[in-house]
Amino acid sequence: MPDLERIARQLESSNSKDRLLALTSLREVDPEDAVPLIKKVLNDEILPVRSMAVFALGVKPTAECFPILIDLLESDPDYGIRADAAGALGYLNDIRAFEHLTRAFYEDTNWLVRFSAAVSLGNLQDIRAKELLMEALDSDEVILQQAAIAALGEIKAVEAVEKILTFANCDDWLIRQRIAEALGKLETEKSVSALKFLAKDAHPQVKEAAKISLENLGKTI
Repeated sequence: MPDLERIARQLESSNSKDRLLALTSLREVDPEDAVPLIKKVLNDEILPVRSMAVFALGVKPTAECFPILIDLLESDPDYGIRADAAGALGYLNDIRAFEHLTRAFYEDTNWLVRFSAAVSLGNLQDIRAKELLMEALDSDEVILQQAAIAALGEIKAVEAVEKILTFANCDDWLIRQRIAEALGKLETEKSVSALKFLAKDAHPQVKEAAKISLENLGKTI
């Protein structure tokens, strides 16, 4: 069992590396014991420390974590912290986050926050996110398109297959990989045909993702 007093002292060290190490050592600590310690550095002057603390609230859920993360998502001046809060809310897997993440996606001006919100909406696996994610496919930001494709797979939005497949010949291999992964959760005849096509892709990671998805669907190449 990690020494909580030692971790608490480390979190008060003037050396930011000590504070980061202390946060890392909370992995083995129960959420109820970890969260009071995490809160010590939630307003740390060093951004990577704050960032790790925000993430830690997502993986050490207690009743306190949700309102803290919502507040950070909606009011922190640093877009990196808002993005971290959006990501952490996806780990909490609390359906109450749906409306807050939706608002962040539509209203936050920073693409990284919108990206994190889209990923977390996928983690919540709520079909209500379908319309928003379909709109994200029309974004000019490739990374948002990637997030939307993956999330549409997570929420099992079979109706999105047609639109997802318009990206199947995209030059960006990461987009093709996300398609291959998503189609493994969206079983239609078109999905299977597309996966057989992607299983012959020039990029090894796309090819591998397509083969795994076909296996998941009980299909062969």
